Amino acid sequence: MNNYVHGYSERESKRLQDQANTLDELLHHDSVFPAGSKILEAGCGVGSQTKIIAPKNPSCRFTSIDISGESLKKASYTIQSLKIKNVEFRIGDIFDLKLEAESFDHIFLCFVLEHLSMPVQALLDLKKVLRKGGTITVIEGDHGSAYFYPDSDAAQKAINCQVKLQAMHGGNALIGREIYPLLCRADFKDCTVSPRMVYVDSSKPFLVEGFTKNTFTAMIEGVREDALMNSLISEQEWNQGIKDLYRTAEDDGVFCYTFFKGTAIKG
Repeated sequence: MNNYVHGYSERESKRLQDQANTLDELLHHDSVFPAGSKILEAGCGVGSQTKIIAPKNPSCRFTSIDISGESLKKASYTIQSLKIKNVEFRIGDIFDLKLEAESFDHIFLCFVLEHLSMPVQALLDLKKVLRKGGTITVIEGDHGSAYFYPDSDAAQKAINCQVKLQAMHGGNALIGREIYPLLCRADFKDCTVSPRMVYVDSSKPFLVEGFTKNTFTAMIEGVREDALMNSLISEQEWNQGIKDLYRTAEDDGVFCYTFFKGTAIKG
């Protein structure tokens, strides 16, 4: 079974780009690394995060890997179109890295561990190519942190469908809360986690469109077919749940979600 529950459609590529653009300042205002660093971006996908972090670190060299050749083609096109010069893309499997041991100063993972059935092993394998004293950044969301007004049981059930489907694919949509223990279990040192909450109301139209509608609700909508096919919810309740999620984007609506950004050092 393909571990990437969201699929590789053009719609999903657009959603990833919308998400990255919307969350740039929240997630990456501090994604700045020492000048000249060699950085491995593991699981770069279509380059939605690459296009943000690489320009923030123009003197650093990025090696961005992904298991999907199709995603790498899209990532390469995006980076070339933006005239970003400090990124090299390679096909790569986190669990079978063809990279020199201790050859990177920093490892960066964003929305990757949530799709892996063995996140600790992934961290241990990545740790092998990180130099002693090198650092790692891990960013994940947590669907259990989603709450909203007006409240809706149907909307929560629709969200839970995505959580269940991701688990069926071997992943974990609730992994944000686990970043600290995962880093500790992989024997990283000085582990710290910074929660990054997205709070959206109608006074923030950029976030209403970019996050509530185009990132979160679009992600839940994307699993409709699988949710119904697996009998996780009735079609009537699904439709109501999606309607209620969009309802939170109206003038009196509120939507909240928390991302978690962890950093640590290889001892």
